[in-house]
Amino acid sequence: MNSDQGPAVGSTVTEMLAAYRTGTSTPTATVEAFSTAVAARGDDGTWITVVERAELLAAAAALEARPDAVLLPLYGIPFGVKDSIDVAGHPTTLACPDYAYTPDSTAAAVQALVDAGAIFVGKTSLDQFATGLNGTRTPYPIPRSVYGNDMISGGSSSGSALAVALGQVPFCVATDTAGSGRVPAALNGIVGYKPSRGLISTVGLVPACKSLDCITLMASTVEDLDVVFDVMCAEDRADGWSRPRGEKYDGHEITVGLPDLQQLDFFGDAAMFDAHSIARRALPERGLRTTAVDLTPFLEAGLLLYQGPWVAERLVEFDEFLSEKPDSIVPVVREIFLGGRKYSAVDAFRALQSLQELRARVAQLWSSMDVMIVPTIGTTFTVPEVLADPIACNTKLGHYTHFGNLLDLTAVAVPAGLTEDGRPVSLMVIGPALSDDTVLAVAAMILGEGRIASPPTPTEESAVDTVDIVVAGHHLSGERANPQLLELGGSLVEATSTAPTYTLLRIGSTDPIPGLLRVPLGGSAIDVERWRLPAASLAVLAGRLPAVLALGRVLLADGSDVLGYVCDATVQTGAERHTVDDISEFGGWRAYSRAINPAHDTSIAAQEIS
Repeated sequence: MNSDQGPAVGSTVTEMLAAYRTGTSTPTATVEAFSTAVAARGDDGTWITVVERAELLAAAAALEARPDAVLLPLYGIPFGVKDSIDVAGHPTTLACPDYAYTPDSTAAAVQALVDAGAIFVGKTSLDQFATGLNGTRTPYPIPRSVYGNDMISGGSSSGSALAVALGQVPFCVATDTAGSGRVPAALNGIVGYKPSRGLISTVGLVPACKSLDCITLMASTVEDLDVVFDVMCAEDRADGWSRPRGEKYDGHEITVGLPDLQQLDFFGDAAMFDAHSIARRALPERGLRTTAVDLTPFLEAGLLLYQGPWVAERLVEFDEFLSEKPDSIVPVVREIFLGGRKYSAVDAFRALQSLQELRARVAQLWSSMDVMIVPTIGTTFTVPEVLADPIACNTKLGHYTHFGNLLDLTAVAVPAGLTEDGRPVSLMVIGPALSDDTVLAVAAMILGEGRIASPPTPTEESAVDTVDIVVAGHHLSGERANPQLLELGGSLVEATSTAPTYTLLRIGSTDPIPGLLRVPLGGSAIDVERWRLPAASLAVLAGRLPAVLALGRVLLADGSDVLGYVCDATVQTGAERHTVDDISEFGGWRAYSRAINPAHDTSIAAQEIS
């Protein structure tokens, strides 16, 4: 049984790139850490195959030896690939050993990542033949959610979600035909992005339903999704579904369509209903305007996926294998495949006509909203519950995701807190085809992220010059650790505040340490300072970090996203026992210190008066 209690994501793509470019880390150190982390957990169902440590070290060394490689957009970033996508020289199994083969070429989307400097580290687990949203349909060990309590990981991209949520890699490549990327993202507290069909090439993906398949991404932040998607998004003449990218979000006020709560089904899960209601009520605080929308045509379209002839499309790829080796297929997947044989050409055309009518109804609804927000999942299940009734559980898990590709939509699953009993809550932001940038912008607003849709390409000068860092506690001007910044050549850029998406924690009792923690809901603006230091000094600061702090991204009030001191994963997840108090009501460490000791005034104004 998984003893984890929530995601413990590691460094993000942007944090890794910053560390490489300032000399505080290397790709070699990163792949060493990956191999160690995977070995420490053992075979927990996250990975089907992992690249050997020696091979990873050789790949990292070769990358480090390339002139100017550090300027590549994904230099040294480790990533996993769902095991239905080809990587040359590595088996593609689809979680079916008898189906496995070793491809000679790499999928176009994966090759784009490698060409951008990313390091492929392994193939992640999935529901067999990418059929299901559970994560349990596998002959390998069944993965569990990072939230523990025997909760399913979700699928079919189970391993891709877990690899990110466990902090083993900052992003993973997955797929999403019926919700296979969004559902496991929701169940593991990370961000799961399903682009519009055709924006990422599917050449080299073993089809599930080729007319609906999407290659998708999992990450812990929208910022990382932006960086990776910019690399992967490209027209491919070899892909019959390929099409150009839509327009960038232009900054206009966004209108969010919200179905009436009575239209939403939580399958008797009152705690999930309550948590979703709270998350919805917070949307206006993120600058989003809301309007009512009828969910009916969306749900009607979703019923066509598994209760219509699209099940038969899976047989285009797998019918021969089903006939020759039926016993090699997991029973519930075999049952689904066999069910596809009952549909006729008449059934197919009838369904296509119904879908076209539903698309017309949905198109009218988009005229009054930019995006729609619904739950990603209406409830959760344990592994025993799914094994006892796999089809019914799968239907409930896909209630809000099945219609996405049928209606040619784009969507992103966004973590939105926990239920009262500690289960993950996720909002799904949905938009019409090619509105991807707007959908991602809304996801970033919900998460309180500063978003750079197209990060500037680093130059040699920026890779070695200076670095800005945000401090919120003992390193503030006049505080006891501030001399560390001055000794390293630091200078104060500005006194400012964070975006209103943080809590300030007092960690420890005898010698407390203040720490910033970003939260999805109910955050505050916290007083901070922005300092500028020689980039080479970052390694010194990192070495002096107390155990409960880490270097991470901090969103400031002006929308900028800057490296700074934040709470580490042990504080975020409760993995270690700390005495932790929320002192956000004071607005900052100085104000808190003055409240408990009026003589303590280290503000810049006080220093000037003295």
